[in-house]
Amino acid sequence: MNILLTGSIAFDYLMSFPGRFEEHVLPEHLDNLSLSFLVDDLIVRPGGVATNIAYTLALLGERPKVMATVGEDFAKERDKLEALGVDTSGIKLIPGVPTASFFANTDQTNAQIASFFTGAMAHARDLSLKDLEEKPDLVVVSPNDPGAMVKTCHECVELDIPYLYDPSQQTPRLSLEEMEIGIRTAHALFCNDYEFALIQGKTGWTLDEVRAMVDLLVITCGENGSDIYAGGSLTNVPVVQAACICDPTGVGDAFRGGFLKGYANELSLERCGQIGSLAATYCLEAESPQGFTYTLSEFVERFRAQFDDHGDLDGWK
Repeated sequence: MNILLTGSIAFDYLMSFPGRFEEHVLPEHLDNLSLSFLVDDLIVRPGGVATNIAYTLALLGERPKVMATVGEDFAKERDKLEALGVDTSGIKLIPGVPTASFFANTDQTNAQIASFFTGAMAHARDLSLKDLEEKPDLVVVSPNDPGAMVKTCHECVELDIPYLYDPSQQTPRLSLEEMEIGIRTAHALFCNDYEFALIQGKTGWTLDEVRAMVDLLVITCGENGSDIYAGGSLTNVPVVQAACICDPTGVGDAFRGGFLKGYANELSLERCGQIGSLAATYCLEAESPQGFTYTLSEFVERFRAQFDDHGDLDGWK
């Protein structure tokens, strides 16, 4: 399957707070909230939803293509992605501006407070599916410049390309109109349970109404696994227990990469969710969204220790 990933490319500035955010938030003073957290460490790593998903897909033997915008500071990361097997020909360099930046502070409960600087991503709306040499089989519309997300959805409909809509971190920023455009014509909707609650609050739609709009709805629910809705049925896929919990940043992106690997190979939706679950755990055990690695054979061995694949992963080496 020819999968095109659109969305953010960024550098992640990841910080750790040795406490619990909730202990420092005074509900009766939310109208004048003013907090500063002294962190223990700071690491800078490549990230961004589009390249995080691509990273996992590449580890799993696929060659996904990314369409996004970056700054002049991205050259080394482009080379690394190409070496891994990611097609970066759709990544456009914007002179004079830096690549987008993600600043995340994580506490001891894995709660996060984050901010995102747009940088070169602000130019993503200048990209067009119509300029691609080959028509994709599936487009992933993940967090990006809001105008770019809307444009990509419109072009997918115009060009008759199914797309997976993943508003993720942009859910609070997207307007009601932008949200409706993205969901109503999508083939699939991916989000976590908190983001789905935000979508419901913004649109007023019930779960059943959203299910009726898309062929596939996947809601990740943290330690409670993921809920996969399709064809009137619900499948819950449990998490794969982590050997250690290092950093939750990018876990959802790794899940999507794993899910898409199974989807591209026409496996059952339950199997897709299981592959996504293990891919997410590999990410959770690492210090950054692209800080883990494995071979296909290592992935399959661990997968079979957790799930009975009935031979679905035969030939993955």
